[in-house]
Amino acid sequence: MTYIKKPTIQHPASRKNALGLTRRAYEGVLSTLCAGCGHDSISAAIVEACFQLDLPAHRLAKLSGIGCSSKTPNYFLNQSHGFNGVHGRMPAVATGANLANKDLIYLGISGDGDTASIGLGQFSHAIRRRVNMIYIVENNGTYGLTKGQFSATNDRESRGKKGEDNMFDSIDLCRLAIQLGAGFVARSFSGDKEQLVPLIKAAIRYKGFALLDIISPCVTFNNHEASTKSYDYIRDHSEAVDKLDFVPEREEITTDYREGETVYVTMHDGSRMRLHKLSKEYDPRDPLRASSTLRERYAEGEVVTGVLYVDESAPDLHDLLNTVETPLNEAPMDRLCPGSAELQKINKILQ
Repeated sequence: MTYIKKPTIQHPASRKNALGLTRRAYEGVLSTLCAGCGHDSISAAIVEACFQLDLPAHRLAKLSGIGCSSKTPNYFLNQSHGFNGVHGRMPAVATGANLANKDLIYLGISGDGDTASIGLGQFSHAIRRRVNMIYIVENNGTYGLTKGQFSATNDRESRGKKGEDNMFDSIDLCRLAIQLGAGFVARSFSGDKEQLVPLIKAAIRYKGFALLDIISPCVTFNNHEASTKSYDYIRDHSEAVDKLDFVPEREEITTDYREGETVYVTMHDGSRMRLHKLSKEYDPRDPLRASSTLRERYAEGEVVTGVLYVDESAPDLHDLLNTVETPLNEAPMDRLCPGSAELQKINKILQ
């Protein structure tokens, strides 16, 4: 992993956001990933989304586990908080940190191995607990760090680079997330910046568990003709269910769509998603329809992208636990450690 910083020199006329910052302020160190890796495109989209949202870097905590994907937090938001955990355990770290300080924005970066294999249990419980976080899966269907073995998200009909067959069915993380109760579920492609940036912005503003499953081709091990996670395959078989605009609270909401149906989804901070449904029959607020659409299109060899499911009224972990308003890291010691008398009362309740 490199720690070489990018040059700080920039053009004096560089565009600045409301905080007076340029995009360069949201970048990290130089990437050491393979040239053409989709993960670097995702990092660039995160930089662009945070720049457009005028997000102060110190308000965000980025977390990761192990894998090529888990290296990428080093490549964006160099001034934010960060924690690199052990393999598959990033959701537990995010849960604990969120309970201690709910005022931060938690961005978890993971991969298909870190999430769908060793971390599947952690991933599932973070969803059912409604942890308020953005969970990005950089999904390439292969274990890049260990020389290209199939991951649990690799499609059964997708062969290896040398022609070897995949014997097992894939895990669809979006369908699983919808079933487990995630309030915001979307899928995108690392090569589609126009779709990806507003999706990231909307996920950041969503209160609750937001999953972004991003197909991110591995140019070294899984970007060949027989792969369903390659650049060519996704470009040829991607089917968007909606066109998304993210509208911050301070901007006037207008629409220029003439066909189909436009749906507005209001976030907890007043900002809104504007979804133009490309299919009149598709309703992103219907979890059963979302799951069946994913299953039906998968059977046809299509990769469905866009906002697949959203529940704007779902509670998050703090709502469910009725936690105090003051973050625990700001609470005085006498409240955090009330003494043995209070502990005795709690023990009696549990008897």
